[in-house]
Amino acid sequence: MSARAGLLRGLSLCHVSSTSENVSQRRRLLHHFISKVSPSVITEENNRLGQDAFTLAVKDNIATAAAMDDSFSLQTTCASSFLMGYRSPFEATIVTQLRARGAVVVGKTNLDEFGMGSHSTYSTFGAVAQEQDNKGDDIGSGVVVLRHSAGGSSGGSAVAVAVGDADVALGTDTGGSVRLPAAYTGVVGFKPSYGMLSRHGVVPYANSLDTVGLLARSVYAVTRLVIVSGLWAEHDPKDPTSLSAAARKRCSAGREGYHYNQDDKTSSTEGMLKGIKFGLPLEYNIEELDPRIRDAWAAAASVLQSLGARIVPVSLPSTRHALSTYYVIAPAEASSNLAKYDGVRYGFRASEDSAAATAATTAAAERDGNIPLPGAEEENKSDSGGRSNHVLYSATRGQGFGREVKRRILLGSYTLSSEAMDNYFIQAQKVRRVVRRDFDRAFRLPNPLLGETEEEQQQQFDLSDLPESIPMEDKFGPTQVDFLLCPTAPTLAPLLDDVLDQEKDVTKAYMNDVFTVPASLAGLPAVSIPVEVEAAAAPGGGGFVGLQLIGQYWDDARLLKVAGAVSECLTMNTKKKS
Repeated sequence: MSARAGLLRGLSLCHVSSTSENVSQRRRLLHHFISKVSPSVITEENNRLGQDAFTLAVKDNIATAAAMDDSFSLQTTCASSFLMGYRSPFEATIVTQLRARGAVVVGKTNLDEFGMGSHSTYSTFGAVAQEQDNKGDDIGSGVVVLRHSAGGSSGGSAVAVAVGDADVALGTDTGGSVRLPAAYTGVVGFKPSYGMLSRHGVVPYANSLDTVGLLARSVYAVTRLVIVSGLWAEHDPKDPTSLSAAARKRCSAGREGYHYNQDDKTSSTEGMLKGIKFGLPLEYNIEELDPRIRDAWAAAASVLQSLGARIVPVSLPSTRHALSTYYVIAPAEASSNLAKYDGVRYGFRASEDSAAATAATTAAAERDGNIPLPGAEEENKSDSGGRSNHVLYSATRGQGFGREVKRRILLGSYTLSSEAMDNYFIQAQKVRRVVRRDFDRAFRLPNPLLGETEEEQQQQFDLSDLPESIPMEDKFGPTQVDFLLCPTAPTLAPLLDDVLDQEKDVTKAYMNDVFTVPASLAGLPAVSIPVEVEAAAAPGGGGFVGLQLIGQYWDDARLLKVAGAVSECLTMNTKKKS
């Protein structure tokens, strides 16, 4: 057995092709793939790699170039009409890195357009759905009963792993887009520390928040790829947000788990948890939290405590501002990043007739004084076809973008305007720093990105702001913890029809990110692990609860090690009950 096969053992290859007509029909109804690699190419690559091989699904906002045999290439569409048919001339660094470790790319997965959404319903290729309801209804006949949301925006990647079409899937996590689908579909979703995995080749949504994440059926599969294979240590000079080699070395100093040794004799699963301090954020116990999720959260804490872990309440006072902060910063960055989609350089371009219709409509509106026409001062400037630039731009973007993308571009453009910049965008950046400070105060380990003076300032508590229920370790402040344990989502996976019916009220969808956004704002590693809910306890609402573990910056290795132990213990406890 090769050294790499030994390290990555357990990532067994799953085959996309199937002789079962029922299974094929089921796969088509899920809409989880946008494009797929030929089964013959997958088989050939599997035979070439042997024991090293594992199947990889790639979210369709991550660039893929030529296929393994260079005979064809997969599209990179971002689930948008704007990039329909677009083939990238280069491959994302993360895809290249995983292929070097034995990944066999099986296809590109569906998502919310440009990663903007919480249910993977805003897609040109149709809404992603979960496989079948927990009653086990036969859907091979083509009739799907009680389809559930797969979460978003990496819903296609989550479903590909959940149904066995891929061993591992790549997603992107801006405010929870890997962890939320993982919670809904019953798989593991990992968001690493910001700057650990390369973003080169990822179509940007919000640069300061975008993070490449992984989905798999076990925490150990993620650990093998990110930690054991050394992926965490690889700096990418093509990505300006990738931590330098020197910074990685500094951040890893004093951190456990990064230097893997196959000969290490690790303690038992239960032994790993003994003495670990888990914090339960009081602010996450919101009124809207589904009682079944609250019960699963409390039960998990009880199991961990019985195994020798210490469970303490912690306070993250600024959490209540995190969601609104995110929906100021992310759309603002999106409005800038998506400005390049103009119908000139590449991608979709409006037709002559539609541009003329847009010109007539906007001209009439401007005459009536209803709206100002953007770019009116450049009215006489035209492209080679004689069309005004603003008309081409308006018609192209109006037709090429979906409604959610247009909504966020408009919101972001406003928050970056001169009249709103100070009151919204600048204030949101200040709140973001406070959110990070709350996390730094809660964790036992220091944030390696902070200087000594700043670190001392972060650890100064204003005790008057803290609830009386917070235990004090000493006179200097509350008990500090190793990890935070909280729900991933406030609800179980909703019915897909209900989601589609509620699309006019977008704030309900935004609320799904309430538990995932804070870690994203702070750039912290977080992993969602599944806990199965009995069918009787989840009628019409999916069968899994996602529990989220959050760690201090660059404590990814220890986080994954502990998350694997927690997941195994909770699974064993569930089996004992049944």
